[in-house]
Amino acid sequence: MKVLPFLSLISIICVSISCSENDQVIHVSSSSSNDLYQVLLKEKNVNAKRYDTPLSAVKQAKIGGGVLILADEYPRNTVSISSEFFDLVLKKDLRIYMEYPSFLPGIEVGKPVSTTLERAVINSSLFEGKLDSLDILSINGLNYLPTNVSASHIVAAKVAGFDKAVYGLPDKITPLLFELPDYPVMVATTNLSQLVRGRYAPKESWAAVWKEIFKYISPGSKSIDLTWDPVVNTSYTKTETMRAGQQKESIKKGIEWFINAKMLPDTSYDDLINKMVKDEEFRMKWNGSIPIGDGSCGVFECISSQIDEHGNQPIGIVKRGDCISETAMAFAAASKVLNQGEYADVSKNLLDFYLIHSSATKNEYGDENHGAYGLIPWGITNYAWYKASYGDDNARFLMSALTASALTSTNRWDETLMKSLVALMRTTGKNGFRGSRIDLPDFKKNGWKFYRDRDIVNVAPHFEAYLWACMLWAYDKTGDKFFLERTENAIRTTMDNYPEGWRWTNGLAQEKARMILPLSWLVRIDDSQENRAMLLHVVDDLLLLQDSCGAIREELGELKMGKYPPPQSNEAYGTNEASLIGNNGDPVSDLLYTTNFAFLGLHEAYYATKNPRIKAAHDKLAEFLLRIQVEAKSHPEIDGGWLRAFDYERYEHWGSDADHGWGAWCIESGWTQGWIVSILAMREMDTSIWDLTKESNVGRFYGPLKKKMIF
Repeated sequence: MKVLPFLSLISIICVSISCSENDQVIHVSSSSSNDLYQVLLKEKNVNAKRYDTPLSAVKQAKIGGGVLILADEYPRNTVSISSEFFDLVLKKDLRIYMEYPSFLPGIEVGKPVSTTLERAVINSSLFEGKLDSLDILSINGLNYLPTNVSASHIVAAKVAGFDKAVYGLPDKITPLLFELPDYPVMVATTNLSQLVRGRYAPKESWAAVWKEIFKYISPGSKSIDLTWDPVVNTSYTKTETMRAGQQKESIKKGIEWFINAKMLPDTSYDDLINKMVKDEEFRMKWNGSIPIGDGSCGVFECISSQIDEHGNQPIGIVKRGDCISETAMAFAAASKVLNQGEYADVSKNLLDFYLIHSSATKNEYGDENHGAYGLIPWGITNYAWYKASYGDDNARFLMSALTASALTSTNRWDETLMKSLVALMRTTGKNGFRGSRIDLPDFKKNGWKFYRDRDIVNVAPHFEAYLWACMLWAYDKTGDKFFLERTENAIRTTMDNYPEGWRWTNGLAQEKARMILPLSWLVRIDDSQENRAMLLHVVDDLLLLQDSCGAIREELGELKMGKYPPPQSNEAYGTNEASLIGNNGDPVSDLLYTTNFAFLGLHEAYYATKNPRIKAAHDKLAEFLLRIQVEAKSHPEIDGGWLRAFDYERYEHWGSDADHGWGAWCIESGWTQGWIVSILAMREMDTSIWDLTKESNVGRFYGPLKKKMIF
């Protein structure tokens, strides 16, 4: 028969299993690159023989034998199956597994449906011993064929939960794996065999699913326990002995991620990006031909969490101030450690782009008569970002820019940065709290003095803590208690309400992690017994969440105090920001909101106190980060990065993907990658941000700015 080219072929694997004294012979019809076929080739006691067609494999099967029919061209094309095939199945008394079929006798098969929020959920006792009913698995890029089947071993459903559907199944469920009535056939309405390239997770759960499928088609045969190397892995195992120099290697991989992931846009892509933004498309498919910029066009926001059926993730193209500054810090730090001068150039280009060339310091933000004067907008991609001034994002921009300035010995941004420090302080209320954000229309309506005089209390370190850190830093450089008094008051108010009175964002652990930095810098300002006690109190509580492997476990506070708690119903899943866990005790580290900032906080806490216990905890956390850095040569968009979610018991990237914008598999260029690379580099340099920026001369601009902006 004539064999069609691979790309035009509806590839089907048909596996016939028979038993001999030594192994099982598996007859396969598919392309040689099929995931399952490749896995079977490596299995001991399995003899895989490949054929071209399903019919050939069925004809080769012995009476009563088992056959697997697996779809390679999913999701574009279903597997073409005829009634003749089923006649042969009955005639030979075969046992069949098939997926994504075009036809099923007696069953209505609809057109493929693409999903975004549904996950795979176990819905029977078929997998008892390994998987329980309501256990959750992921099928990335899930497409399925609607059917009128009622009973199903696995269903697709929108469910809340970390790895179990905590509120049960919703009314709307879709069968994914079921037994065909009147036929010895198990049917998957999707593709379960693309588990390697598709990055299906958790790995052990999918191995258990396939074990039962093999058992179904070949009852009484020796069980087949599939093993495979994930295409996305950790750099080192949980117990692997670490070598000298691995921290420096991690920094190199971490900074190269920005380049390989195409995070630095080039001017040649300006028209395309502008068109996408106009069309409100904020994700761009990654591909190797995207040109790399030199920082003069900023940096993209992230690699988004969405994983398609091939395991690929898109680029989030928004340009945000905090990401740009944090990335500049990372390039500056890597330049020092790796002795790469071009990285310092990238760092300076990034800050020049945002602070000199972009609209971030122009229009309302550059108007001395406007309440937003001197502040740094959240982003510049469109007005939705441009209008917003988050105190926290402003603060992290400032800390990163000041650090990059010190590392590159550059002072041309000093006046702008000092102006922003004054702008932040003058829009902070009388109690030392600023609130989460203030938008341009609010400033136009109220002016800046309204916010200076507000009687506001916002006990939420996520939004306030880094603002306080900046104010303490500014006090050290200016000596003006304008920066100190309200800040001290806010810190003490926050600690008086610790922890029950804290408003938490995605979890309580992240609030503790963020609070460590201002408490550390308060010790730098006033190393009193009281200030040390407050710092150690929060540090000790955070370290109660540290696992022996170094991971920091996520923690929820009282739900009534949470801004974005885990979804409280199946309907709420995927509709808002959310935690990676469902309940306290779920073994997950969050590298977007908690672990990254715990890494920063503990680093500064050690240099402020020289406490050996803090140093030991920080070393352990650093080693954890070195181990779990992504190793994925076939996915340059994430290789060398740190994904948001990590299950440290499974030792696998896994978590609840409920967050509608920042899912479990995202990499944020600034918050995550920027801070982790920078703190690893500072460990190499044996210095802290406070010490590194100690000689900053931004204070020389303070007098004139204070006169112009406050009096």
